Amino acid sequence: MVEFIQNLIGNDKIATLIMSFIPLIELKGGIIFARGASLNFLESFGLAYIGSTVAFIPVFFLLVPILNLLKKLKWFAAFADKIETYFKDKANGALIKAEKSGKKARSEKFYKMLGTFIFVAIPLPMTGVWTGTAVAVFLNLKFKDAILPVFIGNFVAGAIISVLAEIILALSASLVVLDYVLYGLLALAAVLLVIVIVKILRKKKITAEEK
Repeated sequence: MVEFIQNLIGNDKIATLIMSFIPLIELKGGIIFARGASLNFLESFGLAYIGSTVAFIPVFFLLVPILNLLKKLKWFAAFADKIETYFKDKANGALIKAEKSGKKARSEKFYKMLGTFIFVAIPLPMTGVWTGTAVAVFLNLKFKDAILPVFIGNFVAGAIISVLAEIILALSASLVVLDYVLYGLLALAAVLLVIVIVKILRKKKITAEEK
């Protein structure tokens, strides 16, 4: 997989930036690819972090307008409603987790920011910048309040994945193992994408009161 991407794009650093920007692959896949392509620790982490974090801006500003546009189109209105419901559920779940983790009473904005941070910082599929930014949007966080938890959360996730990649390399003493890890990540991402689509399709349409 690493060799295929290298041959396809022709530049390991550009390939890392591109892969890290792609939904589902994001930071995790970018770091694994970069280390498998023999980029050093800092290059892998830095490029993957930049590539994945850049997604915050278009998602934050374009997600709602795109959904609103799709709602006006006959063939996509129902699906757009279900996508909005899905992300609102994610946002509410993140907020509930944040509130449970708080020891003292804080402002609602604090818990929204904390929930967004926790969501992005956990380095699991479907918890990267793309989904985390959508969570921030549907928690009604302003740009200045959303940028910090997303950026720091992504940094923490990147640090965790980078350390795990180094541990794997230390145990295997070969870059080939990261190729299999990358295959596994892509396969898992594909499976989760199918599961998410099924969940979205099964969501009930948002009612007027919920809107």
